[in-house]
Amino acid sequence: MKTTWLSLRVAAFCLFVTSLAAPLVAQEAQPSGVVARPVAIARPPALSDAAALVSEFDVNGLKVLIKRREGSQTVVAGLFIKGGARNISAANAGIENLMLDAASEATVNFPRQRLRTQLSRMGTAISSGVNYDYSALTLGSTRANFDRSWDIFTDVALRPAFTTEDVERVRNRIVLSLRGDADTPDSYLQALQARVAYAGHPYLNDPRGTAEAVSRLTAESVRRYHKQMMETSRLLLVVVGDLDPHLLRQRIAASFGKLPRGDYRPTPLPELSFAASTVEVTKRDLPTNYVQGVFAAPGLASPDIYPMRVAASILQSRLFVEIRAKRNLSYAPDAFLWSQGSNLGGMSVSSTDANQSVRIMLEEIGRLQREPIPQSELKRTVQHYLTRYYLGQETNAAQAGELAQAELIGGGWRSSAVFMEKIGAVTPADVQRVAEKYMRNIRFVVLGDPKSVDTTIFTGQAGG
Repeated sequence: MKTTWLSLRVAAFCLFVTSLAAPLVAQEAQPSGVVARPVAIARPPALSDAAALVSEFDVNGLKVLIKRREGSQTVVAGLFIKGGARNISAANAGIENLMLDAASEATVNFPRQRLRTQLSRMGTAISSGVNYDYSALTLGSTRANFDRSWDIFTDVALRPAFTTEDVERVRNRIVLSLRGDADTPDSYLQALQARVAYAGHPYLNDPRGTAEAVSRLTAESVRRYHKQMMETSRLLLVVVGDLDPHLLRQRIAASFGKLPRGDYRPTPLPELSFAASTVEVTKRDLPTNYVQGVFAAPGLASPDIYPMRVAASILQSRLFVEIRAKRNLSYAPDAFLWSQGSNLGGMSVSSTDANQSVRIMLEEIGRLQREPIPQSELKRTVQHYLTRYYLGQETNAAQAGELAQAELIGGGWRSSAVFMEKIGAVTPADVQRVAEKYMRNIRFVVLGDPKSVDTTIFTGQAGG
């Protein structure tokens, strides 16, 4: 499957938390009697006014967001399909992924060889990706070659050939990849976690599909599905680059604006909720036990997402110190917060002593719940966010992806412009509150030796 700036699996590509937490070895106590204050952060003026750079308009029911970056020599566009896992069933899981992947093989006006030749000559890339909440067909080109690249992109989106040969070739490649997931402990652990965490939830239908389900898909079923999805009410178009929004609007009206409007309204996503801590152990002959535990977390549109990001980042730092630096129990213990409509946070570790590692994880969660974090630790965490956030926003692709994510599952695209303000307003009391509210009733999965796992440790969280 093709990779792009759209995360292929939100579970595997959490956008901010896991990569933002640097190990903080020195811990400083906050002086008693000091009132916690939000951390002041300095922001570059160009990004503080990010919302003013975005043009929003409607073309026959298609919402369009265009962010103008003057002087940029590249352009990125993404046609996003709403719904994600809610669009599919167990029987056809993977069809949206197959459709998008096969669409760029050939179109009505650009046969396979001609399409590849022209894209290669211009240095233009057309790709796709899926996740639990939405999918996308993406375009990346130079500004000089945008006009021709746009013509090809719209033909890929609207008039894909979907020949039997192309669909079968792409389908076989996807099936081979899916069958290989069980051979890799990390990938298999994610599959085991999904079965436990998403039981009874729309996310149980993985947008990538299963080898069995994808094997049954045909070129004809892909054509029917494409026709169903190509309604403007199901789509979002995001473009970032040095382009005139008024001129681009005319081109959008001449292409995507001719699609039927439809009456799609996404069904609300049920929140994930776990009543108790559990652990499921799958036997596998491995040198270490692979462990992951998840808890229900606030979605991206919730005000709690900001203190929860800070809490997850601090937990990750503390786990690094306690599990790796001090005890050398694991090379890469982790804490994370995913970015989904129905969201999860959690922890993972690969260790020869899973029991001790998990005991430390639960102890550190308990410490977050009982003790306000020092103001100095909060400041370091927020400043680290600041640096990594702006570094992560350097490319047009990253900015397009963030706009789309905020619009589709984050309460609206404008929320992306206030991210750092919200992070900077988090207090120690906020972190303690969300840790107490969300970091409980953890669902663990273990891949390894069942005899070495004391399940009472995994389910013994105080107050869980």
